[in-house]
Amino acid sequence: MTVSCRFSKKSRKFSSAKELKGNSEKMNFELSEEQKLLQEMVRDFAQKEVLPVAKSLEESHTFPHELLKKLASLGMLGMTVPAEFGGTEMDTLSLVIVLEELSRASPALAVIISVHCLLFCYTISKFGTKTQKEKYLPQAARGKILGAFSLTEPEAGSDATNLKSKSKRQGDTYVLNGRKAWVTSGSEADAFILFTGLGEEPGSRKLNAFIVEKSLPGFKVSRIEEKMGLHSSLTAEITLEDCEVPAENHLGQEGKGASIALHCLDFSRMGIAAQSVGLAQSALEESIRYAKQREAFDQKVSEFQAIQFMIADMSTHTEAARWLTYKAASLRDRGKPFAKESSMAKLFASEAANRVVYQALQIHGGYGYSREFLIERLYRDARVLTLYEGTSEIQRLIIAKNLLKEI
Repeated sequence: MTVSCRFSKKSRKFSSAKELKGNSEKMNFELSEEQKLLQEMVRDFAQKEVLPVAKSLEESHTFPHELLKKLASLGMLGMTVPAEFGGTEMDTLSLVIVLEELSRASPALAVIISVHCLLFCYTISKFGTKTQKEKYLPQAARGKILGAFSLTEPEAGSDATNLKSKSKRQGDTYVLNGRKAWVTSGSEADAFILFTGLGEEPGSRKLNAFIVEKSLPGFKVSRIEEKMGLHSSLTAEITLEDCEVPAENHLGQEGKGASIALHCLDFSRMGIAAQSVGLAQSALEESIRYAKQREAFDQKVSEFQAIQFMIADMSTHTEAARWLTYKAASLRDRGKPFAKESSMAKLFASEAANRVVYQALQIHGGYGYSREFLIERLYRDARVLTLYEGTSEIQRLIIAKNLLKEI
């Protein structure tokens, strides 16, 4: 994404205009025609199918099973599944576009899809055996099973490798014990990418990764969390009590689970960034509509310079977040290192979304504090964006470590 400005040895002038034009074209973020059609299709679906039911799903804390079935029929549950396993594998930028558009209508639905595609399906596609891929990926792509990802524990959040849960090999099975926390879709998912410690000496940071089905004896959803927002995305605590997992469901090499988790989170953070962008865009558009309708002091609220400045800032933050996210996606699609940029996108977009919804509520005034208005829900939904899949502080650590290596 850099432009190379070369000088001739004699004249110290720029290269030809044709050469410079070629370099500038490499920086073009214009969506392809296929991506524009995808964006239009998902936006249309979100407006007609998701938006009309989003409020009722949130108020009743109802998981969006019917919407997931419809999205599965559109191929949106197989976006990271190769065609040979029945999927509709997309480039990263297209994935980001889909999640952004879904989040404009329902941030809760967007995170469910993000976890299923970017953390469950992708992990199996990247690290699974052929048998594991054949067993789980076709079902996941068709929406026959929903996937989840379970790394966090009550005493292991940002310190993600300090797991207290244990897994011990016994013949053809692994016996798992422990508690897993904050599992997105935990009460509704059929299968989980689940990480445990090895059961070695205290302080060991080695992890094992498994594909764990909810039907296994000893697997129990012990609690559904009462959260501030994202109410239709059900988040659960899971208890493992001598849960016997077939050895064939072990992912990767023994003790190498941490590298699997960190690799997949580098990718999935783009999903949270896209969710943040979609939420911010929704808050921005809602604020503009409200400001053009609401009157104060005998004029439209939108005519006040203070309101115009807030709208300008909201739009700028949203657009900057969008292009950081698109850049990270573009780097991955071109086979370039993207971990730093993914963290940058997640950090900036999640914090930008929180700034945007704050200003959106200010524009709405007292009405923004009412549950009758969308902004109240978006304000609550936005708060978790700086927390899950790595807090803002963790993102800053990742960014800094990468920069210190590069320079």
